[in-house]
Amino acid sequence: MGKPKIYITRKIPEHLLSPFNDRYEINMWKDEKTPIPEEILFERVKEADGLLCLLTEKIDRKFIEHASHLKIIANMAVGYDNIDVAAAKNKKIIVTNTPDVLTETTADLTFALLMATARRLIEATNTIYHDEWGDWSPFMLAGTDIHHKTIGIVGMGRIGEAVARRAKGFQMNVLYHNRTRNIHAERQLQATYVSFDKLLEESDFVVSLVPLTEETTNLFNQNAFQKMKESGIFINVSRGGVVDEDALTEALKQKTIRAAGLDVFKNEPINSAQPLTKLKNAVLLPHIGSASVTTRENMLTLCLENIDLVFQGKTAKTPVY
Repeated sequence: MGKPKIYITRKIPEHLLSPFNDRYEINMWKDEKTPIPEEILFERVKEADGLLCLLTEKIDRKFIEHASHLKIIANMAVGYDNIDVAAAKNKKIIVTNTPDVLTETTADLTFALLMATARRLIEATNTIYHDEWGDWSPFMLAGTDIHHKTIGIVGMGRIGEAVARRAKGFQMNVLYHNRTRNIHAERQLQATYVSFDKLLEESDFVVSLVPLTEETTNLFNQNAFQKMKESGIFINVSRGGVVDEDALTEALKQKTIRAAGLDVFKNEPINSAQPLTKLKNAVLLPHIGSASVTTRENMLTLCLENIDLVFQGKTAKTPVY
């Protein structure tokens, strides 16, 4: 009997594969930057026993019916809304994700995006590159203070707690809303649980860290933005689908809220034709929340370790069900 076969949907560094090469036949897509076309993935997965995929891959019911022989699908992300988990469970395919290893790195990026948006850093940088830096004036590029302000975190999970820890360093008041109370955050971080509406109304910064579900789709809509302060700033580092982007664009244009910082979008990648890119009060990033070399390598290693454990007949480290 030959080695189990693993297919990886993006080219990754060889040194990450070396601990597993003796036990598995590993094949992967030829490109690091471009997602594998759907028809090619359908063909390649026929020969695979395990799959390591990214959020860019649509692992829906049709795919799972086609690849029902798989033993494991290891998703390189915390979220797994790209996978029909119910269909996989029905076919007894283990699905895993990569929590914990990216928590602190994503929290770093969240706070960096919050600060860049509040202090208009991108707009300020562009005045130099576009030769628009004029004479100094009292309110030139004046932004918003962060210290001693109120941050409202929607989704107080691991990353939410990590963002709250950073906020306490700026002596911020921390409000949060979650499906269930997070007693640890309340005790250790003096975070205050409030309703979603109260959070919107009282926060200077509203930060979305919720998973994408039926309940959270378009959670941040016209009604939500109207409840925020006019001086409020909205930050999204969760999933693009939790925001009604048309409503957000209008809220920014009409100055219903002051600014927004986004690392995620409904349809990625976006380009310069997207209406949000035309707004000076929007800071946009290309989904780089966990993008440090160390963290991305740790995410891939966790995927491979999950696959390895399943093929040894053991329990995966981070199964999603």
